[in-house]
Amino acid sequence: MKKTAIILSLCAVIAACSNNKSNQSVSNDSVTAANVTAKSQNSDADTNVNSIGTERTGATSSSKGAQLLAASDCLGCHKEHEKLIGPAYADVAKKYENNDKNIDYLANKVISGGKGVWGDIAMTPHPNLPLADAKEMVKYILSLK
Repeated sequence: MKKTAIILSLCAVIAACSNNKSNQSVSNDSVTAANVTAKSQNSDADTNVNSIGTERTGATSSSKGAQLLAASDCLGCHKEHEKLIGPAYADVAKKYENNDKNIDYLANKVISGGKGVWGDIAMTPHPNLPLADAKEMVKYILSLK
């Protein structure tokens, strides 16, 4: 009798965890609706804090570059205003003028990686990062003066 109950319980768990696409689409729609609601509520939020959670000095928290940085692995080595493994974004902004030449140069550095400009620790290359996204990230970084 116990074996039958265990088997029926396992079948119920398996059925509940199965790939039911109609439930997933409802769930995804709910998540999308929640994200839209959260974004609209956040648009009225204090603009002195960016999406990374640190003070900003000239860029909007909703900028595409800030969003791309927050979703990337960059925060493992960089912070906005203090050196971690790599330089602070604000220090990069102080070193490089915000112009097309530097945006192209730095975006390509993000993609190809590098070593020596900020010390002996190499920056990991990001070869799968689209150039357009790298440029948006660099534009945001260079706006942090």
